Amino acid sequence: MAFRDVPSLIHDTLNLMFRDRPQFALEILRDQFGVDVPNSASAYLAPGDFNDRPSRDSQADTVILVGPPRDPTHGVIVEIQQEVEESKRRGLARYAAALWLQLDCPVTVLVICNKAKVARWMARPITTSLDAYELTPKVFGPDLTPVITDAKQAREHPELAALSVMVHGEQPLVASAFMTALENVDPEHAPQYYEYAHRLASEAVRRTLEEIMKDTTWPVYSPFAKEHYGKGLEAGKKEARVEERGNAVLTNLKARGVHVSDDVHERITTCTDLSLLSTWMLRSATATTTDELFTDD
Repeated sequence: MAFRDVPSLIHDTLNLMFRDRPQFALEILRDQFGVDVPNSASAYLAPGDFNDRPSRDSQADTVILVGPPRDPTHGVIVEIQQEVEESKRRGLARYAAALWLQLDCPVTVLVICNKAKVARWMARPITTSLDAYELTPKVFGPDLTPVITDAKQAREHPELAALSVMVHGEQPLVASAFMTALENVDPEHAPQYYEYAHRLASEAVRRTLEEIMKDTTWPVYSPFAKEHYGKGLEAGKKEARVEERGNAVLTNLKARGVHVSDDVHERITTCTDLSLLSTWMLRSATATTTDELFTDD
């Protein structure tokens, strides 16, 4: 299935899902691939910079550590891959080796693909020039994405349900189950899950989501929702969302080891434009400097 969307938007949204809730990566590894990661283990973000020399850039999309911060028991590298790029495949082997050297514990590479052909290509073993070192990533693509048509299941696994909308959203029951589930999700989080699905879906599925949304009562922040519901948000709720988005930007930058000057910190924390904060939040998931946040603002 092909997706008619801006590649960077899909990439950044998928990446943001794992940064917002790192446990989601562990759930996929346990449930889909049988990786031995304890249910009770804490999961948190770590810097993904694996540069091995000043002229060479090696930046993983998301790095998640599992277990005690001072003695992690597992490392997870999450990479979003939309196209066939051989250099990216080779890079995964370097990421895994670098993180293993840092942690001295098991490391798993989880690749998220929105296209079946890319998923099949990424799932092949990656050979290296080191004796006996061959990496086989865990690849989660359309073939493994469940068709979620039950609202209860969608409510229990909202991130997975958003991926189901991305892959299978043209099936009416998938979009319907997702939207029904959101009516019973914490109102503080429902808009975020809706936003994930809206950004990941094809244009046709977006229209379906928007039509269903007309009958809902909770506020959301897709471009469509801002036009129809933005003026009716209560001031308190808007302030809470503004603070949440600003904190998310700062958290992402800190996790990536990006220096934040006092001026930049003030610019982020005093901004009250939800749309602009959403843009900064997406960019902060992959930014290597704060200048990258404000491009074309």
